[in-house]
Amino acid sequence: MEPSASASVLVVDDDTANRMALQEALSPLGARLVMASSGEEALRRVLEDDFAAILMDVRMPGIDGFTTATLIRERARSRNTPIIFMTAAMEDVGSMFRGYRAGAVDYLAKPVVAEVLRSKLAVFIGLNDMNRMISAELAERALTEQRLRASEENLRALASHLESVREEERVRIAREIHDELGQALTGLKFDIGGLAKACAADPLVGERTLAIGMAIDRIINSVRRIASGLRPEVLDEIGLSAAVEWQGREFSRRTGIRCSVDIEANFADPDRERSTAVFRILQELLTNVARHANATRVNVHLADGDLIRMRVEDNGRGIEKGKFEHARSLGFMGLRERVLAFGGSIEVEGRQGDGTTVHVVIPNYVTQTVYHA
Repeated sequence: MEPSASASVLVVDDDTANRMALQEALSPLGARLVMASSGEEALRRVLEDDFAAILMDVRMPGIDGFTTATLIRERARSRNTPIIFMTAAMEDVGSMFRGYRAGAVDYLAKPVVAEVLRSKLAVFIGLNDMNRMISAELAERALTEQRLRASEENLRALASHLESVREEERVRIAREIHDELGQALTGLKFDIGGLAKACAADPLVGERTLAIGMAIDRIINSVRRIASGLRPEVLDEIGLSAAVEWQGREFSRRTGIRCSVDIEANFADPDRERSTAVFRILQELLTNVARHANATRVNVHLADGDLIRMRVEDNGRGIEKGKFEHARSLGFMGLRERVLAFGGSIEVEGRQGDGTTVHVVIPNYVTQTVYHA
C-alpha cells in the first residue's frame, strides 16, 4: 500500500550524521519527516503532532529509546503509532523483549539499508492510513446512526404531540356538539311540545308536531353518538375500565359480534394519556375485527400493575403471516407508534383460520416525551 502524502514520520537519533542519512534514505517515500535528537525532544514532538510511524534509536544519552517508547505509549495521540527501533549493536533477548513490550514492531540494525527501511515504513504507514480511514468511516457511521436515531425520536415525539393535539381537538368538538347542539335540539323539542299542547284541538297539527318531536329525538341520538365517537364522556368522567366495558357493549350492539370484557380486579385507571392510548388502540382493534376478521366472538382482557396489559383475541379468519409488519399496514403502524410513545410494545399472533390475538403492553409510570424543535 502506498503511504499517503500527508503521513508524518518521526525520526529520533542523537547522531546528526545518522539523521541526515535517514532523511536522504526516506525522501523517496514522500512522507513528511520530523527530526528529534533526543528522547526528550521526541516526547515534545508527539505532543504536538500525530505520526504514522516512529524510527527510534535504542541507545541515546538521557532517556534511552526503550524509556522514550514507553512514555510515548502513554500519550493518547501516539498510543498506537508503530515504533521501529534502530540499533548499532545486536541486542540480547532481554533487551529485545523490553523493546517489544515498550511498543516496538520491528528492529533494524545500523547502518540501515535504505531499501529495507523504505519497504518496512511503506507497510507500516499504509496500515496506519488504513486504520485511520476505517476509524473515520466508523466514526462517520456512528454519527449517522446517532443522527438517524435522534431524527426517529423527534419524529416519534412529533407524532405523539400531533396525536395529543388531535385528541384535544376531538374533546373540544365533542363538547361543543354535546353542549351547544344537543342543548339547542332539546330546547327545540320542548318548544315543539308546547306548540303541540297549544294546538291540541287540531289533530293534524298534533300529528305533525309528534313527528317533528320524534325526528328531533333521532337527531339528538345521532349527536350523542357522534360526540361519543369523538371522545366518550365515560372515559373522562369514570375512567378507562368503564370506557372499555362501554366500548365492548357498543361494539356488540353495532356489529352483532359478541364482545366479552374481562377487567382484572382492583384495576386502577392510569393517567389520561395512557387511558386515551389504550382506549384508542382498543377501538382500532375492534374496528379491524369488524372489517376484516369475519369473527363471531371477541374477548378483551385488561390488567394493570407496573405494566398496563391488554389482550384482544377473536375467533376469526386469522391474520396473514407478516401482514402486521408490512410497511403498508398503516393502521398497525399507528398502533405501534401509540405504544412506542410510552416505551411499550404490541405483538400480534395469528394463524390462518384460527383467529388473531393482540397483546398490548404499556409501562404504567409517567415518562416525559421531549420534542426537539
